Order: sequence, then C-alpha cells, then structure tokens
Amino acid sequence: MSAAALGRDPFMPRPPPGRGPALGLALLAHVLLIAALAFGVHWRNSEPTTMAAELWSAVPQAAAPRAVEPEPAPTPPPVERPKPVAKAAEPVAPPKPTPQSQPAPPDPKIAIEQARRDESKRLQAEQEQQRQTKLAKLAKAERDKADRQKADLEKAEREQAELEKAARDKLRAKEALAQKKTATDKADAAERVKGEQAAAAQLAATREANLKRMLGQAGATGGATDTGSAARSSGPSASYAGRIMARIKPNILFSDSVDGNPMATVEVKLAADGTIVGKRLVKSSGVKSWDDAVLRAIERTEVLPRDIDGRVPPPFQIDFRLRD
Repeated sequence: MSAAALGRDPFMPRPPPGRGPALGLALLAHVLLIAALAFGVHWRNSEPTTMAAELWSAVPQAAAPRAVEPEPAPTPPPVERPKPVAKAAEPVAPPKPTPQSQPAPPDPKIAIEQARRDESKRLQAEQEQQRQTKLAKLAKAERDKADRQKADLEKAEREQAELEKAARDKLRAKEALAQKKTATDKADAAERVKGEQAAAAQLAATREANLKRMLGQAGATGGATDTGSAARSSGPSASYAGRIMARIKPNILFSDSVDGNPMATVEVKLAADGTIVGKRLVKSSGVKSWDDAVLRAIERTEVLPRDIDGRVPPPFQIDFRLRD
C-alpha cells in the first residue's frame, strides 16, 4: 500500500476517475460534427471553400507529486473496511459521424467547354434553319419561274394557233373569193366575148355604113345623072382609118386598171385643111375615165392627115379600144 493510500482517510469516498479522456473525445466529436455541417451546407458553392480544423488530443493529466513519507505513526486498530462503491460507468463517446463524400466542385474549364459546345450547336441549328429557309425560297422561286415559263409558252402556243387559224381562214376565204371571181370572170369573159362579137358586128356594119356615106359625099361633085362610080373610086383609101388611129392613139394617156377591153366610139369633124373642129362621143365604153382619155387625146392631136389623094373626108366615126 502506498503512502498516499495510507495517509488517506479510509472512510472518505474515492475520488472520481479523471475526465480528461472523455473531454478530449467530446471535443473531437464536436469538431467533426461542425466540419460535417460546414461541408454539408457549403458543398454547392461554385468556389471551393478551404477549411481548417485543429484536432486536440486529450489534455495530459499532470502526475501527482511524490508524497513525502511521513514518519511512521502508530498502527491504529483494524477498522472494518467499507464495501467498495461500485465504479460509475464511464460515459460512452458517441460514434464518430461518417463524413459524407462531398462531390467535387465543377471544373470551370468543363463548364466553359460545355457552354462553347452549346453555343456551337445553337449556331449550327440557326445556320441550318437559315439554309433550309434559303433552299425553300430558291425552290419556290424556281417553281414560280417554271410556272411563268409554262404560262408564257401556253400563251405563245395559243397565239400561234390563233394566227395559224386566222391564216387558214383567210386563205380559205381568198380561195373561195378566187373561185367565185373565177366563175364570175368566166361569166364576164363569156359575156364580153358575146358583147365584143356583137360590137364587132355592129362596128363592121357602122364602118361599112360610114364608108358608104363618105364615098357618097366624096362623089357629090359629079353630075346629078352620074351613077356614082367615080365617087366610089375617088373615096378614102383603105388605109386612111389606120393612119388616123396611129395619129391619135399616142396621145391617149390612161393608167387605170380596167378589166376587159372597153371601146368608145367618137365622131370626128375636120376642116378643109385637116384641123379637128369637132368631136362627139357617140357610144360610151362604160368606163368614163377611158372615154375622157380618148376625147382629150383627140384634142391634143388637133390636126389629122389628109388622105393619100390629098382630100379631107367628111365627118366620120372611129372606134377606140383599150387593147387593140
């Protein structure tokens, strides 16, 4: 038994065990709890937070000073020792909280790269949309152009068809008119032939009558009892009518287009020297412009030649045809 035990009153209660270890454990548990709460609250911050924690070990208990051995005292009488008091159970330290795994803070480079990728995707999508819009506009423009070209082509074809139809109709009308005119011309030609034949017969008869009259007038210088044979022998020559026509015809100025061969009969009266002193339209040709042209030509001629025997015939009639 140590001197301290001998010097202590056996009837005093035993001092409680030291609280140093329990205090250290409690402090450690509080520090860990505070750290866990701090990490649990601030783990979502974008910037990592640096925390420092100091861990304290149990405060060492100073050793009791060495007791000075007192002088031996007289041995007291044995005293019944009290029953030892049951030692109080030491407080059990709470279990250490398991530190939760804190997720690593996001890397700024990764966030920047992700933002760049998102922006690139957005730009690509926008460019693709613009390209599709442009392609749609181009396709619509092509369709509109094709529609316009088709409409223009159809219009041109319609106009061409209308022109061709008009040309065919005009040609048919012209052919019909030509056929009608041909038939009319044939009828007119036949009628003209008949008229010309009749006119020729009449002309021959008139000419014969004129010649007879001219011959009778030319023979009037003979006696009353003359038979007239001398007068007939001294009448106009056979070529006199041709000579008169040859003199007047060059003075006829006529440029109108006339169908057929119109004929005008004019009576001409001459003076003794062959000067034309009178003219009269006996029978019209039916074409006034031709009748006027013949009368003006006679005026321009002014003088007609004498016959081959030097005599001037009495008034006579002469026929002027457009086409001799």
